[in-house]
Amino acid sequence: MPALLNSIASPEDLRKLERAQLPLLAEELRAFLVESVSKTGGHLSSNLGTVELTIALHYIFNTPDDKLVWDVGHQTYAHKILTGRREAMSRLRMAGGIAGFPKREESPYDTFGTGHSSTSISAALGMAVAARLAGKSNRSVAIIGDGAMTGGMAFEALNNAGAMDANLLVILNDNDMSISQPVGALNNYLAKLMSGRFYAAMRRGSEKMLKGMPPVLEFAKRTEEHLKGMVTPGTLFEEFGFNYIGPIDGHDIDVLLDTLSNIRQLEGPQFLHIVTRKGKGYAHAEEDCTLYHGVSKFDPVSGIAPSQASNKPTYTEVFGDWLCDMAAQDDRVVGITPAMCEGSGMVGFAQKFPQRYFDVGIAEQHALTFAAGMACDGYKPVVAIYSTFLQRAYDQLIHDVAIQNLPVVLAIDRGGLVGADGATHAGSFDLSYLRCIPNMTVMAPADENECRQMLYTACRLGTPSAVRYPRGRGPGVAVDQAMQVLPVGKGELRRSGKRVAILSFGSMLAPALAAGELLDATVANMRFVKPLDAELVRQLAREHELLVTVEENVIQGGAGSAVAECLQQQGLGVPLLQLGLPDCFIEQGEHMQMLADCGLDAAGIAAAIRNRLTE
Repeated sequence: MPALLNSIASPEDLRKLERAQLPLLAEELRAFLVESVSKTGGHLSSNLGTVELTIALHYIFNTPDDKLVWDVGHQTYAHKILTGRREAMSRLRMAGGIAGFPKREESPYDTFGTGHSSTSISAALGMAVAARLAGKSNRSVAIIGDGAMTGGMAFEALNNAGAMDANLLVILNDNDMSISQPVGALNNYLAKLMSGRFYAAMRRGSEKMLKGMPPVLEFAKRTEEHLKGMVTPGTLFEEFGFNYIGPIDGHDIDVLLDTLSNIRQLEGPQFLHIVTRKGKGYAHAEEDCTLYHGVSKFDPVSGIAPSQASNKPTYTEVFGDWLCDMAAQDDRVVGITPAMCEGSGMVGFAQKFPQRYFDVGIAEQHALTFAAGMACDGYKPVVAIYSTFLQRAYDQLIHDVAIQNLPVVLAIDRGGLVGADGATHAGSFDLSYLRCIPNMTVMAPADENECRQMLYTACRLGTPSAVRYPRGRGPGVAVDQAMQVLPVGKGELRRSGKRVAILSFGSMLAPALAAGELLDATVANMRFVKPLDAELVRQLAREHELLVTVEENVIQGGAGSAVAECLQQQGLGVPLLQLGLPDCFIEQGEHMQMLADCGLDAAGIAAAIRNRLTE
């Protein structure tokens, strides 16, 4: 039994331990993580890499008064375990259980919700300035890693933080050796030296003394930068106004404790660079940290079993296959992703067409404008992006793509609810925020084959377009390898019935058809959210007593609203029932149950229609 871990219900308990006990605690915590996540699924590699850092932070800092902001938030499982949620890990990312990311409502130790990346420095800086304004002495710490430093927002915050002179500590968790590799005894010694009070006092005193001799001061600063540059990569962060410390071994708990203890006594913005290994301590994850980044349930002894091939491809796989086929036909097609190669299904494309594959990092805004620049010079950019992440590039979509009417194709994955990842990753709003943009064509496939044909249609339009598809597998429709352009703005009747016409958008066709069978209702697969098939809407309105729109998107401003606007414009007074996601953030759970809870399964759709007919 993990005796030390079981004795900790809060960081106060942790701080009662002797320093010599902490390495054993790290072993117990790492073993618990593997065992726990193997039963629930979740993010594993990144959490195994932050065990020692998490222990050291809660041991040195007075949390929750001292604020920890984790970025990206999926590396916080050890943090959750040490802050009173060890037992709750058994329902991680499940309905009614704890979230896979920090969540303010869940614990006072979760100071900021960080489901998306690159936000920690901005948030922690806000907390540091708030503390200063309130006359408080608590500290704010941003822990940023797992690629989050590639986001432009992180550098915007760094630039601002240096000018604020707030008591902010930024810890760069460099877990892929992407910035620097010189980790060892010399660097650990230098980090301790540069984080100590003597070094800080000497530096401030020297600057004060030399201010009267500007040439000498400038020479001294340049000499310091030159010397530090020979052994550390910190010159960039020094230019932002931070005191750079590191890099140090993020798995050496003694070095972490000494360095953090020193830094806690320093004033002003501090930057600590640590190097960790994703998957640390679990051989399977160390060998393939990408495979173990996000996992389903698995046997911790044998590791993740090879996946069994399914006859039904996921929508992501349909996109990946289409992109490769399209690129083989047209050498102007390029693929762009904001650090989601695997998640967006672009691994095959990257291997077959490496010169036309561009991973721009966690920088969605840049991805859109980069695509616009390529489109200006005759290329056909396809941006593979999750719905929730496209929200971050909304201005670029409008200003750089749509206003200039450029042929950028948005392949929008994870449209609708996403299950265990919860509200931060749900694609609940894209139909609403896309359809109001001039020049945009917005498509929502009902099945796998329609997804392929819509992607091809989008690539042939020559104007901005979006194909929005859900996570996971479709209904199992055979995918036609031949590609054809669909009639733009045209839906299709899929079932003829009486009284009621159900207008289905995208993934809702299967439950809509099932509800149609229960009610003997007409069912239309609308296909296009913009331009809407106004002729089909008019026909259905004239032939039915009630129109019902169904979409896996918020009702406000969504596809149903487009139908309401169409009816109003044509002076058609037929009653309209709009079904979709409610006006609230929907927490994590099992996808089909989440849809049922929202009334978007066949039974829920049929019940809502019966209620309206009896009013």
